[in-house]
Amino acid sequence: MTTPERIVFSVEGVKVVGDLHLPEGNGPFSSVLVAGPMTSVKEQVTGTYARALAAHGFAALAIDHRHYGESGGEPRQWEYYPHKLADLVEAVAWLKADARVNANRIGAVGICLGAGYALQALAGHPDVNAIAAVAGYYRDVPAMQAADPEGFADRVAQGKAAREHYEKTGEVELIPAVALEGDAAMLLQSTYDYYAGRARHPNYRNEFAVMSREAFLQFDVQSAASKVKQPFLMLHGPNALNPSWAEKFFDNVQGPKERAFLTSKGQTDIYDDPKIVGPASAHIAQFLEENL
Repeated sequence: MTTPERIVFSVEGVKVVGDLHLPEGNGPFSSVLVAGPMTSVKEQVTGTYARALAAHGFAALAIDHRHYGESGGEPRQWEYYPHKLADLVEAVAWLKADARVNANRIGAVGICLGAGYALQALAGHPDVNAIAAVAGYYRDVPAMQAADPEGFADRVAQGKAAREHYEKTGEVELIPAVALEGDAAMLLQSTYDYYAGRARHPNYRNEFAVMSREAFLQFDVQSAASKVKQPFLMLHGPNALNPSWAEKFFDNVQGPKERAFLTSKGQTDIYDDPKIVGPASAHIAQFLEENL
C-alpha cells in the first residue's frame, strides 16, 4: 500500500483536506468516499476503512469536514450537518474529476453517524452508484423528542444560545467531545477509550462546540430511507448503536438492499478491530464491485 495522498478542494470558499488512499496500479480505479462519526478526523475510523478498501482495489477518500482537523472553517469543532452534507457532495465531485478515478464507478461508505450524513447527502445522487453503512447511527428525531420533550427542547435551546453568544462575541463555548462524567457530547466508556485512547491523534481535538446542539439534535436520518434508490448495504449488529432504529431504516428503504450482521462488543470496536474491519471491508468491497 502507498502512503495516502493529501488532496485539497474548497466548499463555499473554505478549504477541505482529505487523504486519498490509492491501490497499486495506474487506474482508473473504482472509488469510494468514506464518511465518519461526529467530531472525528480522517486519521481515525474513516482512514482505517479507506486503507482497508484501497487494499481491495478502490481509490478511497477520507476527508476532514469543515470545522475539523486540517480543514478550514470557523468556529472550530462545530458539528453542523448542512456543512457536512455539502462537503460530501463536493468530495464526490472531486473524485469524479480525478483522472485516476473511473467516473462511472463511485460509491460511498458511512460509519456511525457518517452513515446518516452519507445517506442524507448522497441518496439519489446521480454519480453515486451504491451506498454501504457500517454500524450506522440512524437517528430518529421524532422518537427522541417523544421520549424526552423537555430535555430535547432544552438542549436545542442551549445550542441556540451558544450560537447567538458566538455571533455577538466571537467566543465559542466548548465542552469535551468525549468524557466519563459531566457535560460532554459522548459519555460512554467505549467512545472515551477510542477517541481519547487508541485513536488519539494530533489532528483530533477532544472538543465539541455547544452551539452544535441547535442543528445536530434535529438531524434526522430516518427520513433518508425513502430517498435511497441506489443499491444499499447495511452492516449492523445487536451491540452496535440502536439496532431497532437500524431495523426501522432498513425496512423503509424501497430500493435494492441487503444486510450483513456484525458481531462486536459494542460500537467503537467496529471502528478499528482488525477482526471486524477486515471481514466488513471485504464484504463492502464485494458489494461495491457488484453494484458500481
